[in-house]
Amino acid sequence: MVNLGVRIGDIQLANPVMPASGTFAPELGQVIDLNRLGALVTKSITRDFRSGNPTPRVAEAGPGMLNSIGIPSKGIDHFLNEVVPAYRRYSPPLVASISADTPESFAGLCRDLSIRAIDAFEVNISCPNLKADGKAFAMHPDLTLEVMQEMRAATRKPLWAKLTPNVGNIVDIAKAAEEGGADALVIANAILSMTINTETLRPTLGSVMGGYSGPPVKPIILRMVYHCAREVSIPIIGVGGIETTDDAVQYLAAGASAIQVGTTNFVQPGAMIEIVEGLEAWCATHGIRDVNDLVGAVRDEGQDTDILEAVR
Repeated sequence: MVNLGVRIGDIQLANPVMPASGTFAPELGQVIDLNRLGALVTKSITRDFRSGNPTPRVAEAGPGMLNSIGIPSKGIDHFLNEVVPAYRRYSPPLVASISADTPESFAGLCRDLSIRAIDAFEVNISCPNLKADGKAFAMHPDLTLEVMQEMRAATRKPLWAKLTPNVGNIVDIAKAAEEGGADALVIANAILSMTINTETLRPTLGSVMGGYSGPPVKPIILRMVYHCAREVSIPIIGVGGIETTDDAVQYLAAGASAIQVGTTNFVQPGAMIEIVEGLEAWCATHGIRDVNDLVGAVRDEGQDTDILEAVR
């Protein structure tokens, strides 16, 4: 029998599979058994009502998806009164994704949401920081450090820092998040991209640019997980282009302790359950009794892993 249980900081998960924020809702419980997932991750919540970005918000881009939803939110009261109770009907740990535009706002939101029903916070630090001319927190080590320190002082709940891939060196950001008090890293958010309608010569998204996700981003994010796992001591949750058991195995071998499934949920709602079952079968077939033995198990001895050398 294979042990699929993993620990992310102080939180025990029955298995390493969970949804990515914004690609999932408790209503999916009508289609799959949510109690079989390792954790449940909410859509990002903001303190006040937000209508989101102008339409169109979603566009096809080859085998991937381009989106610029803009984090629409009904605010904290709706989240606490309606969303949290809907999730608490299920047994996996509940991870609340939160978004704010200043370190103080992040800390205040975190403080007000630190209730028993919420087990951890996923900190969406890909958001623009209004105190730093709109620069995203996770694009700069010092801003990442500042916001994580503010949040660490505001709550004892576990903090998962969700990083952006739109940086030159994500390892520096990962180290700053760890230093600031993150209990885990979520690597990574969508890749900033755009497409153009060749009939109208207008951008296909109402906000011009958006985040690219789906299968094509997996090799890019996988490399980021691989490098960060060698430089930080806290767990990593890999997310980006995961559709199958094979994708999940690659992320775990690269150093992720758990994975999130995102874009594929829109077209294959049962994918997460299939991956849970597939991981158990894969481990059994390969003589692995504990999925944790797969974490960081990539066999790269004797191979050059220097980034600059690799791209020459």
